[in-house]
Amino acid sequence: MFKIISQGLIVLFAFAYSNAFANQAAPTIKILSWNLLDFGKTKSDSEIDFIAQTVKDYDIVLIQEVVAKDPGGAQAVGRLGEALNKKGSKWEYRISNPTSGDNSYKKERYAFLWKPSKVSLVGRPWLEQQYTIEMDREPFYATFEANDKRFTLVNFHAITQSMQPETEVKYFKFLPGAYPSLNLIFCGDFNLPQSHTVFNPIKAMGYKPIFTNQKTSLRQSCIANDCLASEFDNIFYNIAKVLPISSGVVHFYKSFSSIQEARKISDHIPVFFVFQLK
Repeated sequence: MFKIISQGLIVLFAFAYSNAFANQAAPTIKILSWNLLDFGKTKSDSEIDFIAQTVKDYDIVLIQEVVAKDPGGAQAVGRLGEALNKKGSKWEYRISNPTSGDNSYKKERYAFLWKPSKVSLVGRPWLEQQYTIEMDREPFYATFEANDKRFTLVNFHAITQSMQPETEVKYFKFLPGAYPSLNLIFCGDFNLPQSHTVFNPIKAMGYKPIFTNQKTSLRQSCIANDCLASEFDNIFYNIAKVLPISSGVVHFYKSFSSIQEARKISDHIPVFFVFQLK
């Protein structure tokens, strides 16, 4: 009897130890996605520093709405990288080429900034090539690696709600098949709530949004302390490949005396996702 119990305890201990070791081996990754309104030369040094202070504790930062019509957008990303490097950690960044939109309003750039001490960039980031006609601001991809496990962030900014962004988002259902070897995580400003039926196909593939009923765009003015307007920004992950730890939003506007002052930084709040790779 003692021998049987001892063997059972040994097996149980070994199982618990292996699970604990596996969880310890899987790094926790913290990403933040932010539509930074007209991110370019109009952002002052103090505004850039405020943004850096807001995002400095994350491992990877994705930015949408980087100005493409002049060098000011790319330069602003560089300024942000310099500001982050003064906050205690080394950062690297990559900026996309202008997207394929047919005018200066639709053309934008995207950016990734990350801590090389936390994750490694694999290869070169790229803009989606197959759906440049169907999407004015086609997604910008980057693959990262942590402890020999890889994931690919899909940085996206849809056309405005009045222009029917679902006509672009509907092509997302083809992307997992187009990149079958990649663990895609869709991030950004979709200008649609996650409840829209256009997301049903990727949900059926096992993708889940980090938010339901979470507003992320700023009102022009607060109504009874309610300063958020619409459910536009989100992150969709594959439940078979990603273990969620936590998620949330950063109410940066509360640091300002008025919503008008806050909107000089952005008309969206940042969204974040903390996870491990299975």
